[in-house]
Amino acid sequence: MKIAYTGWTWLINHKDEYKYEFEQFLKEVSYLGYQAVENFAFITDYFDWNAEEVSGLLKKYNLEMANLYHHYRGDDEEDYQKGVKYLDFMKKIGAKYMNLQAVMWHDAPNDRPADRDRILRYAALSNRLGKDCKENGIISCFHPHANTHIFTEEEIDIFVENTDPELVYLCLDTGHTQLAGMDPVKAFDKYAKRLAYVHFKDTDPDPNLYPEWPIARFCPLGFGTIDFRGVYETLKKNGYDGVICVELDKQPVCNFHSAMIARQYLQNVIGL
Repeated sequence: MKIAYTGWTWLINHKDEYKYEFEQFLKEVSYLGYQAVENFAFITDYFDWNAEEVSGLLKKYNLEMANLYHHYRGDDEEDYQKGVKYLDFMKKIGAKYMNLQAVMWHDAPNDRPADRDRILRYAALSNRLGKDCKENGIISCFHPHANTHIFTEEEIDIFVENTDPELVYLCLDTGHTQLAGMDPVKAFDKYAKRLAYVHFKDTDPDPNLYPEWPIARFCPLGFGTIDFRGVYETLKKNGYDGVICVELDKQPVCNFHSAMIARQYLQNVIGL
């Protein structure tokens, strides 16, 4: 399996220094021994769609760009066209996966009943975009995520049942899986046949912590209670040999510190 780290958390601070921060991200995770990286698709704008410049930086730090992340915005046709536009850039920088995510809400309530009609719209859009991805040698992966319409086991099941398994895969995230009330080990086993990409993050188990924004319960690997050994063994049992990408939305100290803790944990506890 290939170990990656996500870079968007480096790129949200200084709007005039995106290129510097992107290179700093690559420099730091390369130093820590990661093999690949992922980023949100907004880097296309930060680099004025200059794929050659991005590829040069990846080569400089001996890293692969595993994944670009495409957030849906709510206009199906616009989301489709934007996804198609990303494909050429992705091929030029060597990215093999496109993560897809439903529109995220930030207002209360965080938990909402399953909206079957909305899920079916996402499924249709993802099937459509997944076809283009496949034709371009890219694997599309839908990412169930808190505060979106595809998060819980019920919602994932509806989505999976209405998407083509040859066109749309899943990116499961240990943290979001636990927040949704699932056992990550069991969930990774249940959806193993649709799994093409993986996010590792830990979660504080206290459900009363940050009730206004549960995502704030995410923490560095080993600081929570997720059974990463169990998840890893489940991945191996099911023949998964893809990317494990570490992500942490909120840093206790700084991005480098979180990435260092995760790399040490993966090496010392899991043997990766």
